[in-house]
Amino acid sequence: MIRKLKLTLVLLLLLVVAVPTRAAEVGKQLKRSGDEIMVCGQLFHTTAPVVMWTDPGGYDAYRVERRFAPFDKSDWETSHKEVKELTRPNRYGMRTDKLSPVEIEEVRGGGWPLTLLQKMVDQFVIHFDVCPTSQVCFNVLHDHRDLSVHFMLDVDGTIYQTLDLKERAQHATISNSRSVGIEIANMGAYSLKDKKDLDKWYEEKDGEIRLKPPKPYDEMGVRTKHFVAKPIRQELITGNVQGQELCQYDFTPQQYESLIKLTATLCKIFPKIKCDYPKDADGKLIPKKLEDEAWKNYHGVLGHYHIQRNTNDPGPAFQWDKVIGGAQKLLK
Repeated sequence: MIRKLKLTLVLLLLLVVAVPTRAAEVGKQLKRSGDEIMVCGQLFHTTAPVVMWTDPGGYDAYRVERRFAPFDKSDWETSHKEVKELTRPNRYGMRTDKLSPVEIEEVRGGGWPLTLLQKMVDQFVIHFDVCPTSQVCFNVLHDHRDLSVHFMLDVDGTIYQTLDLKERAQHATISNSRSVGIEIANMGAYSLKDKKDLDKWYEEKDGEIRLKPPKPYDEMGVRTKHFVAKPIRQELITGNVQGQELCQYDFTPQQYESLIKLTATLCKIFPKIKCDYPKDADGKLIPKKLEDEAWKNYHGVLGHYHIQRNTNDPGPAFQWDKVIGGAQKLLK
């Protein structure tokens, strides 16, 4: 009886092994779930809302044409003549730093092995865009400034990916070849004497501070219908960046939620990006440009102001501990 049972189990096992798996159907559509980002052509989940450049409503930094110019005037020849700041048709480049001639030949066609990119990318640079929405940000970068960035984070928490992370986006000068960059929709930081320039973008309504866009968000590309953007902290935040006292309204809770998830995702995909921010000997945030040697040896999340002295983003209101602490919890 036991021998018969064993024989039956063996036959069942052989049957399972012998039955071929069902082949993929010709023309079967595969759908994204809506939270993936692309790295070297591969998709990775973030659990945050993501719109890729290949999706309807996305922003494609691969295109040469201006996205928001009249279509009959959006071609490169016309764009180059009308906008002097546009000096090259491609607003991005190739990560050639530290690549050998053999490796350059391997990836120049676009086929990056993920393991090679993981060796190169060791920084995640955070910017604010001084724009009311990500749509405006892309217009400024792509149509007017000859720049690009891998991600844009809108006021409602939607992440827009404009390029595969294998590309060298033009967003942070000396860190471009080693970094991934994100522009967060926020009106920026100003000196106290220039606070009036900030005040025109915010209003108090029903006892709350709100962003005051020039027209409804529904007309400015924000995906969440009838969205109302409010800083996660209602008071005006002041702090020192690059040795200057600045004021700024905080980012939205939706932006923090998505940024935490994206930060954790990038730190997991790229082992060299340490889930931390630049700190001094006492463990406190360094709110200024890193010294050259410190920048060279830094691997982790950092602000634009850690790279260049002439910048102050993401500003004094940005909650580093909230983002890094939240990302660290997700990674654990």
